[in-house]
Amino acid sequence: MDLTALEDIRRLKYRYARSLDLKRWDEFADVFTEDATADYGTRATSEPLSLRGRDQIVSYMRDALGGNIITVHFCAQPEIEIDGDTADGTWCFEDTVIVPDHRVMIKGSAYYEDRYRREDGVWRIAHIGYQRTYELMLSFDDMPSLQLLANRWADVPQPQA
Repeated sequence: MDLTALEDIRRLKYRYARSLDLKRWDEFADVFTEDATADYGTRATSEPLSLRGRDQIVSYMRDALGGNIITVHFCAQPEIEIDGDTADGTWCFEDTVIVPDHRVMIKGSAYYEDRYRREDGVWRIAHIGYQRTYELMLSFDDMPSLQLLANRWADVPQPQA
């Protein structure tokens, strides 16, 4: 097995999650091939998402998860098969999405099914997709003691002493 390629793909996936969560859209765009595809199976948007091309993927994420929305994606347990300049990968992941303006938190888990392609020596995501194993939504209103104490993208009122 090409251990250098394996590590490059792992780092690529971690960069995908980090740049998405930190809203570094140029860096996020760079993890995809130009013709990348994405199929996200989520109930939060009422129906599965099917996106075609890097620009459409990035535009959707910027619009859907920009502003003061907080996200955390945790990817682990990779199973990666490399075949020359292409590879397939499966990753377990959990994510949390906090939408302060709507006073909700969405949590879920799935297994990413990815395809990667090496172009000019650089690995990028050619396809990313998942079907949820679970997804849940919690209203802040159902948890009277809940306080959002920090949000990197918005001023958060501090609790009264």
